[in-house]
Amino acid sequence: MKKARYVMAAYILILAFVFSACGATPTPELIVVTATTLPPTEAPVAEPTQTLVPIALSGPQNGSTMKWVDGSTLVYIPAGDFTMGDGINALSHNVTLDAYWIQQTKVTNRMYEQCVKVGACSAPSQELGGPVFSNPQFGNHPVVGVNWEQAQAYCTWTQGSLPTEAQWEKAARGTDGSTYPWGNGEPACNLLNFGNCYETTSNVEAFLSTGTSPYGLLDMAGNAFEWVGDWYAENYYGESPLANPVGPESGQYRVVRGSSFETSENQIASAIRRFNEPGDSERDTGFRCVVANPQPVAPYCQLSAFVPTGVNVSASCELPEGVVTDQYCAQGETYATVQLSFNSTWEVSGTRLICTEAVNGGLRQLTCAGPETIESTNEIVVCNTACTNGPSLNGVAPVCDSGYTLDPATGMCNYTPILSQVSVAGCPVGYTMMDRGGQQTCAISKDLNGNCPAGLYFDELAGVCAPPNGETSVPYGIDNAPLAAQTFAGCAAGYSYNEGFQCCQANTGGTYPGCAPGYTYSADLKSCIPTGAELSGEGCTTVRVTTIKCSEPINTCAQFSDSESRCVANFCSWNEKAGVCEMRTP
Repeated sequence: MKKARYVMAAYILILAFVFSACGATPTPELIVVTATTLPPTEAPVAEPTQTLVPIALSGPQNGSTMKWVDGSTLVYIPAGDFTMGDGINALSHNVTLDAYWIQQTKVTNRMYEQCVKVGACSAPSQELGGPVFSNPQFGNHPVVGVNWEQAQAYCTWTQGSLPTEAQWEKAARGTDGSTYPWGNGEPACNLLNFGNCYETTSNVEAFLSTGTSPYGLLDMAGNAFEWVGDWYAENYYGESPLANPVGPESGQYRVVRGSSFETSENQIASAIRRFNEPGDSERDTGFRCVVANPQPVAPYCQLSAFVPTGVNVSASCELPEGVVTDQYCAQGETYATVQLSFNSTWEVSGTRLICTEAVNGGLRQLTCAGPETIESTNEIVVCNTACTNGPSLNGVAPVCDSGYTLDPATGMCNYTPILSQVSVAGCPVGYTMMDRGGQQTCAISKDLNGNCPAGLYFDELAGVCAPPNGETSVPYGIDNAPLAAQTFAGCAAGYSYNEGFQCCQANTGGTYPGCAPGYTYSADLKSCIPTGAELSGEGCTTVRVTTIKCSEPINTCAQFSDSESRCVANFCSWNEKAGVCEMRTP
């Protein structure tokens, strides 16, 4: 009779489990089961509890990178000394800094938009001549039109702060005292966006292969000035502490570092200090953030899918050819030669190039004359009207970060932690098998782009993704609700931690990080695709033509150096420090 009663109880429990598994809502439920006492002969043997052996980590190394909560990439700058100032633009002195993480690029419009949408940031001012913040075309341009308070509020939202002057300059110049981020070579339009080479802001990754700093940071010169955290004092360097200086305690102005798309060649050096009223917002001033001590923030519940960079996302038909083949001076005039395909039309964008077409040696060529007294970059739009101006997505499959699975209906990646135990098939894609003191477990690893999930860097010694604070028990991608609630440092403002799903849920539906720099959103594929050929119209590509400087300009403004008002009235620029009237930078 007892045996029949136990069979019946087991049958009821099985039915309860089957019915509960058929529900459509994935919300976890707590089910309390009361069991009858088993006879002594059937008492179960308790499974021994195993303690996981801690993982030995090497820790972040010089130049280590890590995706962060706003879709940016953080770069690790190790502790140590560097020379601050150059003895020309600012007093040269030795400074010691603790280690820190800093954003690889300036904060973009797309990053800042997420903070605005969740209510943690206020929208930037739309300054005349600046990029349109709400236009997706400028999503990867630096956000501008923000004052100091807005910039600091954003950095606080990301668990960080604006960098100090010292942190910014070390990240820009490295430890060898280079004049510019790329070294000591003179500024040029293929290294940075300055001197109106492009006449507006540019994509923050436009100089990925040429103008990087010693730590791999981008846009540390040109494109947009950057707010930093310090108050400004002209003589601060003479009295600042030798270790981790943070600037004066108070002041009237905040420090601005770097340079912008309008800055002239002689104002590009990384040691130059500038300042502005904290409440000012400009069309060429943005910022980037420092995260001194990143803590394990819980993963987002959803992320955008992406197409790996190794996948070929080609144009839907053959784009026209437009290649700059030569740059030269002739009789004091500056010229560039552009080779075109025969099945295309062309048009100069702007008024600083005059081009003529000819066929030479079977090649179709443009010969373009530019302004001879400056190096200048201008654009020619070359079009093939047979093209549709859209990428070919045939055979392209979006993927997700490790720890996420793709929902084909929405195109979003949902956080889906797994059990740490190794199955008969091993660990899933995006995870790696580890030996933790004789126990085989699965641990989260790189995605198909070779990146760890946000908040983790790849530790070379351990061979896994790990949080930078060294807490190896944090269960990223692992289904362990009690441990997750205990070890995650919470969520950013605008998100709430969902204990059931073990992730940060948006308080306003659907507001999660957009595409990272270097990616653009494809509505057809519902995912982020690598930025490929630069398309600028129906079947068109943009050719940037740089003409070199062939002669020195005649300074017609020096005659007005006796009066600032006369100087400005004659369309010249007044150099306050030198007390002279100069020609405006074209």
